[in-house]
Amino acid sequence: MDFSLTDEQQATADLARQILTDRATHEKLRELEKSGDVFFDRDTYLELAKAGLLGIAVPEDDGGAGLGLMELSGVLQAVGKTGAAVPVWESLAMGALPVAQFGSEDIRAQWLPGVIDGTTVLTAAWHEDDRDPHAMSTTATKSGDGYTVSGTKICVPAGQIADAFVIPAVADGGPSLFLVSNGAGVTITPLETTSGSPDAEITFDGAAAELLATGGHAILWSYERAIATQNAVALGNAEAMLDLLSAYTKERKQFDVPIATFQAVGHRAADCYIDTETIRLTAWQALSRLDEGLDASEEVSIAKFFAAWAGQRITLAAAHLHGGVGVDRDYPLARHYTKAKELELQLGGSTEHLVRLGRRLAAV
Repeated sequence: MDFSLTDEQQATADLARQILTDRATHEKLRELEKSGDVFFDRDTYLELAKAGLLGIAVPEDDGGAGLGLMELSGVLQAVGKTGAAVPVWESLAMGALPVAQFGSEDIRAQWLPGVIDGTTVLTAAWHEDDRDPHAMSTTATKSGDGYTVSGTKICVPAGQIADAFVIPAVADGGPSLFLVSNGAGVTITPLETTSGSPDAEITFDGAAAELLATGGHAILWSYERAIATQNAVALGNAEAMLDLLSAYTKERKQFDVPIATFQAVGHRAADCYIDTETIRLTAWQALSRLDEGLDASEEVSIAKFFAAWAGQRITLAAAHLHGGVGVDRDYPLARHYTKAKELELQLGGSTEHLVRLGRRLAAV
């Protein structure tokens, strides 16, 4: 079997990498981090829109390119590798995908054009005090032709800059998926995160909501695609750390020879390479199955486990092999290992997904 990317998938990934490598430089990102402003590079985000990359997985009928998750993952991989301050995963994977899949024609016409041209940022608010998104206390109540929602969601990615939120809530005794605009009844509390990402706690107090879909299937559909695409960001992040440790160990000398020639260093670097390839293959397996419309619950949890577990192994090794430089906030590695920890914990860490896999195995 041929597991390589198609020409179209590779071209998309190359275009995203070129734009982000040129614009999301370490110096520019460090300047943004020190500025105290929200960690969002809007100019670069709009450049991605001009290149047609923000509509890549949006259906053609809604103005997008109509491509799949594998094409989107190439863009997200470039975001992870450069550390760019752009909410591509949040707006496209967490927001636009469920809106395009479940939204009415009016909802899609209202929100998707802005996502495609970069003027609108969507996200999803999954978690409450319980990390399981399917155990929710947020409620939706019928109000005229629509609904109002009340409840609090925590650790919402891009919550500080989002224009609307996809949220699961209990309505009419069962789970449903809603879209809530950032407006009356919505309170955004910025969170201080280690990586600097603009996360927030969102409180909904009778906020107007539009119903996207009813039933647990829509929630699972959206949640699995959010996790699978996040693994592409984790892959890019892992690649960046691998590149940094490779370059550093070739240049850093002890006893007048590069430390890369030391057997222990070489073995640890080789482990990082294997871990990175594990993240790649498990992520691609989950994404390709979702693209084909196949059940991928096991594959998504397996991919998330390796993104969390192997990602942490790469982080520790990279910091170790860099020595004191590895903890310098002015060195680019710091940005990637703080991001790795964020990606490890978002949408369920390694233990939570092992529990999910265990339950599936027990059920059969």
